[in-house]
Amino acid sequence: MKTIVVVPCYNESKRLPQDAFLDYVERHDDVAFLFANDGSRDNTLEVLQSLTARHERLLLLDIQPNGGKAEAVRKGMLYAAEHYKPEYIAFWDADLATPLDEIKPMVEWADRGYDAIMGLRLMRLGAKVKRKPMRHYLGRCFATVASLMLDLPVYDTQCGAKLFRTEVVEAIFPEQFITRWLFDVELLARYKKVYGKERAIAKIYEFPLFQWQDIDGSQLKSRDFFKAPVELMKIKRKYK
Repeated sequence: MKTIVVVPCYNESKRLPQDAFLDYVERHDDVAFLFANDGSRDNTLEVLQSLTARHERLLLLDIQPNGGKAEAVRKGMLYAAEHYKPEYIAFWDADLATPLDEIKPMVEWADRGYDAIMGLRLMRLGAKVKRKPMRHYLGRCFATVASLMLDLPVYDTQCGAKLFRTEVVEAIFPEQFITRWLFDVELLARYKKVYGKERAIAKIYEFPLFQWQDIDGSQLKSRDFFKAPVELMKIKRKYK
């Protein structure tokens, strides 16, 4: 298969849109989903076992104990690279704040020769990007600081939809992340350290999403943004 999408899941049993994933794989024969259960404390594992039994391209990785989203994503990406060898591996939020129909356009941009495609939540005419005002403005402040720290012109580091060439996954995912919530920023720092600034600017593409919306029940709260300065300093010290 061409693309595997890793979906980290923690206590998602009541809000996982199961039919959306099943419908997508039935319509696209070159995409598979790998659900990474992150030591859920509800019956998410049972829900995922039932879902993945319905189609051969709905896959399951059970991670125990709970290690946080960053670790679930990291282990899921590496598992997909080792066991399935697709051309591309993505990670995607389980609540589908980014609709699954954005996968194909991101793959098409990757086919143009990019190493990584990052979802860009840009509110603009003609798009259906809906963000809560407080989260939007906090996000803009954070992204500006992250861009200055990374010395890269990145607009949106934290969108939960990102796609990579498999060889890039194998290069930048093996080491555990030092941050819990800002692993997206850490990935950019790792990429820049491995491949250099010029290649990062040339080979990472921020793809403007046509549709995105805040979904209630997110594990990430607005107050977590106030922890960001300490986390950013950790990243800066490690990858300077």
